Amino acid sequence: MAAASRAQVLRLYRALLRESQRFGGYNYRTYAIRRIRDAFRENKNITDSEKIEELVNKAKANLEIIHRQVCLYISRTIAEQENPTVN
Repeated sequence: MAAASRAQVLRLYRALLRESQRFGGYNYRTYAIRRIRDAFRENKNITDSEKIEELVNKAKANLEIIHRQVCLYISRTIAEQENPTVN
């Protein structure tokens, strides 16, 4: 498989940041954004195409995880708004 192009990596980076912005909790949101930025900065000078593909695949998996977590948070928030518990 060909190495990911710079444009593909940048699209993935932006998608990760965009999806992380959807976290409802401030701490989750800032942690995710910080980790994404740090990981991309740390690996910006890698030239080995196999290593780049490995990192891109890992980032795609993390994007799916973030998406699932955000969707779960949103669905729980909606359910709580529709069915508030009385204390």
